[in-house]
Amino acid sequence: MKSTRRQWMAQAGGIGMGMLAWGSLNAAHAAPPPGRKLLIGQSVPLTGAASEIGLAFAAGAKLYVDAFNDRSDVPMGLELRQLDDGYDPARAGANAKKLMAEGADLLFGFVGTDAAANAASIARQNNAVLLAPFAAGDALRDGSQPQVFHVRPSIADEAFKIVQHCGTIGQTRIAVLGEDDAMGRAGLAAVERALKELKMPPPVASAFVAPNSDKVDAAVATIMAGKPQAVVQASLFKTTAAFIRGMKKAGYGGAFMNFSVVGMDPLFVALGKDIRGVVVSQVVPSPRSSATPIVREYLAAIDNSDQSPSYESLEGFIAAKVLGEAVRRAGPGLNRAGMQRALSALGDLDVGGLRINLRAGPRDSAWAIDLVTITADGRVVR
Repeated sequence: MKSTRRQWMAQAGGIGMGMLAWGSLNAAHAAPPPGRKLLIGQSVPLTGAASEIGLAFAAGAKLYVDAFNDRSDVPMGLELRQLDDGYDPARAGANAKKLMAEGADLLFGFVGTDAAANAASIARQNNAVLLAPFAAGDALRDGSQPQVFHVRPSIADEAFKIVQHCGTIGQTRIAVLGEDDAMGRAGLAAVERALKELKMPPPVASAFVAPNSDKVDAAVATIMAGKPQAVVQASLFKTTAAFIRGMKKAGYGGAFMNFSVVGMDPLFVALGKDIRGVVVSQVVPSPRSSATPIVREYLAAIDNSDQSPSYESLEGFIAAKVLGEAVRRAGPGLNRAGMQRALSALGDLDVGGLRINLRAGPRDSAWAIDLVTITADGRVVR
């Protein structure tokens, strides 16, 4: 968290180059068990607006897959095939079709609300599953989407935790800033539902900004007019950083609350000391807290790589571990046809000090969410 912007981008670039070289690097790992491998198809933004998030999430998943394939006690190997979609939902959908046509046994870890919705549709058409979408809308959690399995809590869970915290400390005048896309609209709807459920007043103001835009003046004026005590932001780090700076320049002294999808490390890079006091909800443990078994496992894998710990990378690692556990329990015959049954059989899974219910609906997992504050020097405080 103390890297300069140049150092952080160099790190991200190194991860990206590592991804490009994975095909050749795999030879350095111990050979997985002989026979057919389970083919995992993933589309992520390795370039574009959310590349810092996509690179970290994808790299964390690859860390686990490599560690899994190094083991001698697993029933079959994993092959993780990752494609870049540049945070473009249409490209993500095209990638999903391509991966299915190439024989993927499941789709995994698509990043973005619209991208996840497209992947879920393609998975359904191909009698396949989508596991661990990042930032998926809560519509993918109802009974009409049996092919989708979630590792992270819902947007509704995060909104409830954020709003509940605001109410506890007397902040009842809440505004919402969202990017003008499916994620931003889902964030606003989730906050509105949480306020109603907690019997708090509706938002005093709401505004949308074009995705990945720093043109926030109109939104700042709208939100400031509502005189909020707290602003909940459903936006990625670039828009979030520009909005926070704009609000502070306009004289706002209240709280900034963010969904986990913001990308906390790149937000720190974008804001620097201006990040002081900003609150971010997190759906996985601290990636530096070795007291948690899954984090110890992750940090051990990190030690054998050129990566640095991050929340997004840890989430990718955890998501891949869920799949690895399904493979371990199902045995060497697992394929596309049996994937839904294998994941359903996991039930309430402990992945190492973190319990995951792959069938949790909206408002089922708020207990698993932490609200963290970031200091001016980048330390994370609960």
